[in-house]
Order: sequence, then C-alpha cells, then structure tokens
Amino acid sequence: MEFIQSPELPAPAGHYSQAVVTRGGLVYVSGVLPARNLPDASFDAQCASVFEQCEKILRAAGCGLNDVVQCTAYLANVELWPGFNTFYAGVFGDHRPARAVVPVPALHYGFLLEVQLVAERPNS
Repeated sequence: MEFIQSPELPAPAGHYSQAVVTRGGLVYVSGVLPARNLPDASFDAQCASVFEQCEKILRAAGCGLNDVVQCTAYLANVELWPGFNTFYAGVFGDHRPARAVVPVPALHYGFLLEVQLVAERPNS
C-alpha cells in the first residue's frame, strides 16, 4: 500500500494519511474538511474548498474526480442537503459516483461538511 501526501496541501495534524492506495489501485481519501481559514464562510465556499482539496489529493495519488467511485458526505444540518446536491452535481457533471449523505449534529471546528472519497487509479 502507498500513503499519499499532496505537496499542494499541509500535512494532516492527526495520525492519518490524506489518502491510501491499495495494491489493486483503489484510492481511499480521508475525510476532508474545508480549509481552516474558512470556519465562517458560506456553505458554497466550504464546498468549493473541500472539493479543491480533494482534487489535489487525488492528483497526488495519480487520479482525478472522474475516477471517484464512491463519496460519503457528512453535513452538519440535513437542511444543507439540497445545496450540497446542487454543488456536487456541478463538480461531477455527468460522472455519477455512488454516494451517501449523512446528516450529523456537528463537525470539527464548526464546519458544515466533510467529504470522504474512494477512487480507482487509472490503469490499475
């Protein structure tokens, strides 16, 4: 297995990797929160930050958003679901990974969403 750290992002503060690639080429991206300087930003700004970071992590792992096979999104309020769905559709377009949206009571640092992905590295 291969542990991924994007050179475009700071290292995680906790004991985990940004992503792990299996021998079979599956890329497991750890939960991604918005950038730490955005706690009071709009929901759309937080979504943009999360997916920009996901792209950087996936790029470091040798793949991109079109290689995502599954997404789990944690939302700090079920009422954010329609807005997330709209933003998500804009990110993925015609690509439709499997997805779960999980409403939660709260997220670290007061953020409104966290996203976890599984992708398949091309040519694996």
